[in-house]
Amino acid sequence: MRIFPLVTALTVSFTLYLAVLERSTLLSFAGVVTDETAQEEAGTPDAPLVRVVAKRSQAQPVASSVILRGRTEAMRQVEIRSETSGLVISDPLRRGISVSAGDPLCEVAPGVRKAVLDEAQARLSEAEINFRAASGLSESGFASDVRLANARAALQSAQAGVDRAVEEMARLVMHAPFDGLLETDTAELGSLLQPGALCATLIQMDPIKLVGFATEAQVDQLVTGAPAGARLASGREVMGTVSFIARSADPQTRTFRVDVTIPNPDGQIRDGQSADILVQGQEQTGHLLPGSALTLNDAGRLGLRVVDEDGLVGFLPADILRDTSEGVWLSGLPDEVNAITLGQEFTREGARVHVTWADNAQADE
Repeated sequence: MRIFPLVTALTVSFTLYLAVLERSTLLSFAGVVTDETAQEEAGTPDAPLVRVVAKRSQAQPVASSVILRGRTEAMRQVEIRSETSGLVISDPLRRGISVSAGDPLCEVAPGVRKAVLDEAQARLSEAEINFRAASGLSESGFASDVRLANARAALQSAQAGVDRAVEEMARLVMHAPFDGLLETDTAELGSLLQPGALCATLIQMDPIKLVGFATEAQVDQLVTGAPAGARLASGREVMGTVSFIARSADPQTRTFRVDVTIPNPDGQIRDGQSADILVQGQEQTGHLLPGSALTLNDAGRLGLRVVDEDGLVGFLPADILRDTSEGVWLSGLPDEVNAITLGQEFTREGARVHVTWADNAQADE
């Protein structure tokens, strides 16, 4: 094997490397000073600068929104149950009909309750007479204070008996507590109700609620009273306002309940329908800039390279609010920034660049 051709090839390669890639170092070692080296050492303004395009940006209000997945839910729902026992003597009302607050739903036979009330009223009349007699004798000095106290106690006991009998009579009829729709039939005629037995289920559908669940990242963007809209599974679109935001998270899902109240005068929105809910978040300020302007600093933080009027480059961290077809909305920046939109990858913080302002370039065009 001939060694000289290999040595010659290595020598030529090394010479070309020094002549092309390390030209400045080689000349400096040889004592030759080039114009470029002299300018860099002297720090003259004639040193070549990277050319960039920058844009002056002013912060603008940004309407953010939060999308939730949820369902419809009746504003009110109650199971009306019996407080006493007895046979139902009222005709049943069928499910789906509208009732008003105070309308009778179920009525139970009084049985002996009327007789108990009459007896209690008679005892009350007797106690009143005895009390008046004892009071008159006590004033005349013919009755002791003990007799008067006994008469007063008997009067109060008789009054309590009447109150109990009246309350028991009032339990015979079960009324609707609010305007709504019957979700079930009322108790059938002739059926026996015991205390706690179901008379009917009543729901209120106007207004109706949309219930969604916000994540920990979303909940801070929501406020009570914010406008909201939803698209139901049927395709219907509705509008309302946020009426409730939970303060504690669900322990299983770590999400927060959000209620949106919407009108439902025609009752066409039903309880339990799926819905995609769009809630307007708190208004923020941001800068609308091209997505290509975003870059990473040496620490891996996302942000913008900015430049001042003297051409000095800096870096500002930024957060993405929204990505749109016009550009990216960024927050976490000052109200006014000079963002480098072209050439930011060819410079670094602390360097000086030659700036062409985007607004001036557009004006020249």
